Amino acid sequence: MKKRKKKNASTIFRSPATGKTRYIRLGTEVERSSHSEQRRRNSRQQFEQRQRMRHAVALWKDLKQCKPMFTKHQLAYYGFISLANSLPVVFVPCKGKLLDATLLVPDIPVSEGTILMAKQHLGEVDGTAALITSLRHKDLNDYEDFLLYTAEQHVNNGYPWVTFNVRKVMRSEFVETDGFLALVDDDFADDMKGWALVRVNDGRCSTQGIVTRCTYYERFTTEEAFQEAVKSYGGLK
Repeated sequence: MKKRKKKNASTIFRSPATGKTRYIRLGTEVERSSHSEQRRRNSRQQFEQRQRMRHAVALWKDLKQCKPMFTKHQLAYYGFISLANSLPVVFVPCKGKLLDATLLVPDIPVSEGTILMAKQHLGEVDGTAALITSLRHKDLNDYEDFLLYTAEQHVNNGYPWVTFNVRKVMRSEFVETDGFLALVDDDFADDMKGWALVRVNDGRCSTQGIVTRCTYYERFTTEEAFQEAVKSYGGLK
């Protein structure tokens, strides 16, 4: 009888931005270098996707310090990457100080789960800046917790980077406005920050992305930024 080789189940993820291949083997994440002698194609669409991936991987390096929940995937990293694939593409050169730059763009995912997502937007309550949600008091569960993620855009000598932090929100902090719950604070007027309020209950969470007034990233979405980034990579092929 002919014997069949037993295959080890693995999930593979390759990142052209970092030159690394990550895969799961026997329940353990393994990382190795990726290299091919074959000349890589580089159409505009492919270039944009590689730029998007580069940025997502760079964002994750800081966000992972907050131990975000992406419960629909075996590893939170894969959940984040999957959702971040829909973020606006930003163009940065592959050389110089901007190589590892990160930008605060709308909808950066901070969680993914099965609890009903609370819609959120920035506004005002009685003249004070606020993060206003679609939640009402009747929607709250007695065993539910709330985590507020904050993303902040920093810029130093032309080099931009984003940091993340998270804190638990007490129910006493909520203010009711037109029947909906909101967090009210002057900090929500900061146009170099963004926020996401995540619902957490017994290992489950809601799917949430950052809402922000920040527009700094837009200078990295122009045709000029695209051409500069392409030139640094040797052009399109």
